[in-house]
Amino acid sequence: MSSQLTPAIVFDPVTGLDMRDVAVRPAGPGEVAIEVRAAGVCHSDLHIVSGDWPADRPLVLGHEAAGVVTATGPDITSVQPGDHVVLSWFAPCRRCNRCAAGQAWLCTGTKALANTLPNGSTPFTGADGAEVWPYLGLGAFTGRLVVPESAAVRVPDELPFDIGALLGCSVTTGVGAVMNTADVRPGQSAVVIGTGGVGLSVVMGLRLLGADPIVAVDLSAERLALARRFGATHTLDGAEDVAVWCQEHLGGADYAFEAIGSPKVIETLPRMLAPGGAAVLVGMTPTGSTGSFDLFDLADQGKRILGCNYGSSVGEVDIPKLARLYLSGLLPLDELVGRTRPLAEAAQAFADLRSNTGARTVLRP
Repeated sequence: MSSQLTPAIVFDPVTGLDMRDVAVRPAGPGEVAIEVRAAGVCHSDLHIVSGDWPADRPLVLGHEAAGVVTATGPDITSVQPGDHVVLSWFAPCRRCNRCAAGQAWLCTGTKALANTLPNGSTPFTGADGAEVWPYLGLGAFTGRLVVPESAAVRVPDELPFDIGALLGCSVTTGVGAVMNTADVRPGQSAVVIGTGGVGLSVVMGLRLLGADPIVAVDLSAERLALARRFGATHTLDGAEDVAVWCQEHLGGADYAFEAIGSPKVIETLPRMLAPGGAAVLVGMTPTGSTGSFDLFDLADQGKRILGCNYGSSVGEVDIPKLARLYLSGLLPLDELVGRTRPLAEAAQAFADLRSNTGARTVLRP
């Protein structure tokens, strides 16, 4: 089988963002070919476009997607052509010590962060034959792609592709931050800073586990209204002193989730907490970011700061679980999908994201 041409959204560190045709080679050993049906637009993609995370090569962007298996390489056992799948961007190696310990989100053997497939290759080439690389090992802003088997997670056929795409990153990250990273218990209080796709998913996870009260904080009245519908019991304008409010009204929160990736906001989290509380860093900051805290307060009050990568989730376990929760009506994800755009409108989708209004934008190839 020969390579196939497909349109793709490519970020080139020299020429910037554009849409171009790329060739996709067939699936090789340990690989799966996918027809992409929907792809969410995430801040991790925007970090590349904005230069927060430097890119050293042309990248097919996109890492939050769902689609249909069209072909498999040799020895693939978990999926077959025709299966509906969600793409898990942090494709684990399944062999390192962390994977063996059930902590696939800390895999030390994955090549996803190097923007390659597990063997160090790329499935994409440009019109001139030059290599174009898959962002986070996927490159999902395209019509077709090739991924490692561990990145293709089978889901029920009745799961809508738009919802499945969001399970690939934002929902798994947000709900996982509550269930896995923080292990929130019923009746515990929580404040959520930032109510974009990930923050709203945190709110949904908190409601699902019976947290109370749930305080959502944002600068957007539109997003705060969404947070109310997703389960927030209180909403605050981000211009307020959230730490003072938490201490006056809650005696401090048991958990404070930061879903923006702002170092300045992260520095304020410990002051929002009750003794023994935990700050959960869910939003991704620009590389090299630092922050400072009152170290005596952390030690004296037994407060914790928890890093959260991908919701401390194992894609093969957590994505099907979240799909079932949605299909049973326990996760109201439909309202999380805001505007849908064709792939050619990726630049406008990034503008939607920069404006910090509305729900998740989904691209359809």
